[in-house]
Amino acid sequence: MWDFDIGRSVSIMMRTWPFIVFRMIVYFGITLAYIMATGTGASVGYGVGHISTDPDGPMSFALWGGVVGFGVVSIAVYWIREYILYVVKAGHIAVMVHLIDGQDVPGGQNQIAYARQVVTERFAEANILFVVDQLVKGAIRTVTGLLGSIAAFLPIPGLSGLVSFINTVIRLSLTYVDEIILGYNIRINSSSPFETARQGVVLYAQNGKTMVKNAVWLAVIMWGVSFVIFLAMLVPAAAILFIMPGQLAGWAFVLAIVFAWAFKAAFIEPFAIACLMQVYFKTIAGQVPDPAWDARLAEASSKFRELKDKALASFGGSRWDTAGATR
Repeated sequence: MWDFDIGRSVSIMMRTWPFIVFRMIVYFGITLAYIMATGTGASVGYGVGHISTDPDGPMSFALWGGVVGFGVVSIAVYWIREYILYVVKAGHIAVMVHLIDGQDVPGGQNQIAYARQVVTERFAEANILFVVDQLVKGAIRTVTGLLGSIAAFLPIPGLSGLVSFINTVIRLSLTYVDEIILGYNIRINSSSPFETARQGVVLYAQNGKTMVKNAVWLAVIMWGVSFVIFLAMLVPAAAILFIMPGQLAGWAFVLAIVFAWAFKAAFIEPFAIACLMQVYFKTIAGQVPDPAWDARLAEASSKFRELKDKALASFGGSRWDTAGATR
């Protein structure tokens, strides 16, 4: 079925508990910001609505006040996404990579300081890591197309609708590939993040069917758990909105999604990354990037071409030779 060890991934999460706690603080802090902003916006709107001559004014203004508050926090989260990637995600991945390779890492809060040092050595600035991350995401979107349709695995006539659905599932299952490539970058102690990212994408593509198979299995597991969490979060979300002014019951659904997202980001996401990094590191062991796949990706993806250009322009960038090695 799948090639990752669930028990080992859980063990890695337990050993990186400082980062799990750190993730909880960050992501549940964001959730609290959503709740406070939505409630404050609704309260202000409810008060303003009493000035209106419309009998439905208070409820209507409360609803729009909640929308504005929710939107303000969403914009703030968008702008701090580079910091979250640099400090929270990359640091946690650095520690997980070392544990997967059997290396010792510090315990307690020293683990976070240690991870930040590792990340800083690879990516001096947060914006460099962010650019690499975005280019990798763009390049990976072409991998499923280059691997061929899932119809190749289902040679049954009349299943075009099912095939389309499964292809969609595959695309959604590639959510954490950029984190896997980041782990590869850290693992080989790269001094040229763009070049290493390029190699990591090619290695992923040439082993795409193995990686996609495991990603799909993991996605199914995660979606099932996330749905259960969402249902559980409807109760506290509804309780919070019960004390808010106006008819905001519909927001219980939205806040439940935010609660579920926070839980997923704090607990489920690192588990998924640990699973997929296990598979990736094991699969690419002893391999070199295939120039044929490099050429196919360059032809199909503008983001991959941009990644190549930045790799060649950076210090330590390499060029492909005909044997598939780098020089």
